[in-house]
Amino acid sequence: MPYRRLPNTDSSRLKALKSALKKGKELTPMDLAFKQSTFQRARSFLPKWEKAITEHKNTYDIQITNNKEYLKKLKKVKLYISHFIQVVNMAITRGELQAVVRILYGIDEDNSKLPSLNTELDVIECGKKLIEGETKRKINGHTPITNPTIALVRVYYDNFIESYKFQKMLQKNHSRALNNLADIRDEADQIILNVWNEVEESYSELPEDLKRDKAQEYGLVYVYRKNEIGRISLFKNSEAGILKM
Repeated sequence: MPYRRLPNTDSSRLKALKSALKKGKELTPMDLAFKQSTFQRARSFLPKWEKAITEHKNTYDIQITNNKEYLKKLKKVKLYISHFIQVVNMAITRGELQAVVRILYGIDEDNSKLPSLNTELDVIECGKKLIEGETKRKINGHTPITNPTIALVRVYYDNFIESYKFQKMLQKNHSRALNNLADIRDEADQIILNVWNEVEESYSELPEDLKRDKAQEYGLVYVYRKNEIGRISLFKNSEAGILKM
């Protein structure tokens, strides 16, 4: 005996609602297999559900599309920050700068390793300290670091910061759309459940096979269990063998 399976994805919920409304528009209230009050509720709810799904998809697509450019800018600023620190370290190794200069850049005096740039916040903090430290050196009349200069580092840093803020805004928009969809999902499920229950009740006097056929016209979904699928296959194969004989 196949069992009824309610929608478990947002797209299948949308399909179920549309199937029910299609029948509601095609048939008179007397012929419709579910209540008019349920039909009116579904008709009122559908635009809200479609809008929520569209907003969720759009905000997700925009975020993913922008993320490609954002990652390029993140990679670029990491490269320039790393190169700037490497130049400082090489100058210290050659004796052109004192190791104490590292402190200006927010780095321990004896630390010749590149700082961790694993997260966006690491990049933001490190870039900010480099810019502030090099600005102080230049104000005090010291020879600026070159290849790259801090001005060039700052160009890529500012581009990254702008992209970072924009990406966070997109993430916030997507999160809001996702939450909105979650907030009304229970209502979608309740409407669909009411429709399906009422349809099955309307056809409850019919034989099981016919009842399912009628209900499926309203979007109800029935599935067979694995062991039932096996039995059906054997039955069909047996029938085919009889026909050949």
